[in-house]
Amino acid sequence: MSEVKLLGLCYSPFSNRVEWALKIKGVEYEYIEEDLQNKSPLLLESNPVYKQIPVLIHKGKPICESMAILEYIDETFEGSSILPKDPYDRAIARFWAKFLDDKVPAMRRSFSLKEGDPEKAKEEVCEMIKILDNELKDKKFFVAGKFGFADIVANAVALWLGVFEEISGVVLVTRENFPNFYAWRDEYINCTQNKKYLPPRDELLAHYKAYVQAATAASK
Repeated sequence: MSEVKLLGLCYSPFSNRVEWALKIKGVEYEYIEEDLQNKSPLLLESNPVYKQIPVLIHKGKPICESMAILEYIDETFEGSSILPKDPYDRAIARFWAKFLDDKVPAMRRSFSLKEGDPEKAKEEVCEMIKILDNELKDKKFFVAGKFGFADIVANAVALWLGVFEEISGVVLVTRENFPNFYAWRDEYINCTQNKKYLPPRDELLAHYKAYVQAATAASK
């Protein structure tokens, strides 16, 4: 029995972040796929506050929330560092990671017909991308020229945002309006270093298309 378990969802950027960190560190783990419509007793017991994935269970002890889990993995297991060693760079990495993480709900709302105000959410997402476009000028990674914590957290804006754009037909990012972000996203998705850790884009498209179709049919 593995001493490391991950309760996750294969099409969740939050779950994907944790798997990415575990693989970077070379940690062997047991992956347990959750059904959020029928949550397992283990998930409810391990995360009684939010009852959400991901949850990392290490030696029987649960750790919740992807950002906290990433730091725990970095501090607990040997291997390549995820957070920079320099205190200033660590603070900058945490800043950008929180900024990116805080914008995920707006991303969801911007492509939703039911949740909140999509138009207001689109404005928030475009403002986020404008900030990132400025930050990523002539930069391959967020902090100190090295892939790490903030870059892992950026998976939602790098991959999932484009998937949602294609499914909804709502295009927020073009090469013309956000050239730096566009180039960074293309490199992020296609470079060998990242590609092996990201879920296949065509599978994400198929999954979310089916989800949207089911949700649309249920609403009629």
